[in-house]
Amino acid sequence: MSADSVVLRRCHSIEEFRACVALQKEVWNFTDAELVPLRMFVVADKVGGQVMGAFDGNVMVGFALSVPGTRSGHVYLHSHMLAVRKDHRNSGLGRRLKLLQREDAIARGIELIEWTFDPLEIKNAYLNLERLGAIARRYNINQYGITSSPLQGGLPSDRLIAEWWLKSKRVETLLATGKNPAIVSESSIAVPTQVYDWKAAPETRGKAQQVQERNREQFLRAFSHGLAVLGYERDTEGNGKFLLGHWDEKWSYASEG
Repeated sequence: MSADSVVLRRCHSIEEFRACVALQKEVWNFTDAELVPLRMFVVADKVGGQVMGAFDGNVMVGFALSVPGTRSGHVYLHSHMLAVRKDHRNSGLGRRLKLLQREDAIARGIELIEWTFDPLEIKNAYLNLERLGAIARRYNINQYGITSSPLQGGLPSDRLIAEWWLKSKRVETLLATGKNPAIVSESSIAVPTQVYDWKAAPETRGKAQQVQERNREQFLRAFSHGLAVLGYERDTEGNGKFLLGHWDEKWSYASEG
């Protein structure tokens, strides 16, 4: 399938929202109790959120769901879910959906989109930090509890919070040049590529949990010292490494508790 054949647009109909729910189940394999229901997609569309769909012909192959939030008197968007069908992954479609969210948000005067992501998911971290220009300086322990998704491997649902400052110098430089501004890395946190296999098998899950617990301590310590995640590297074997330093821009909505 050609990425050029996929059309992105806002979703507004019940049929499109049903397709989002079905694709969500296909991607994460949640139990019905943990699925984001149809009504939430309807509400998001009605109250200033976003439901963006990606369509190959009449078939939905991706979507992004966000809801509005406020912090310290500022309106922002929380991007709760981004899903891409397996046969359309690694085509840049996830990034295209995020950029459509950015375009819509800026048109409405919104400066910030946030979302959470699993620090053990190497490809997601690379997309968020290196392909979109988000930063991270907050860490939530077991945010959603133990979930039914096999992707979580039965581990606590620890999450980094991505802050995507849509009009920051960092993001605008990346979109204009294809590269983030140079950073001074003061520390790094590693994620071995084997973590996917370790999570998938009950007999090795303890190894994945050790990585999670070690990295959790390192993130919390770094953030308490004012550092932020500013970059991400992957080596030829697929291992990942978060790069942390002091962000030289002042974008913040202060009350981050």
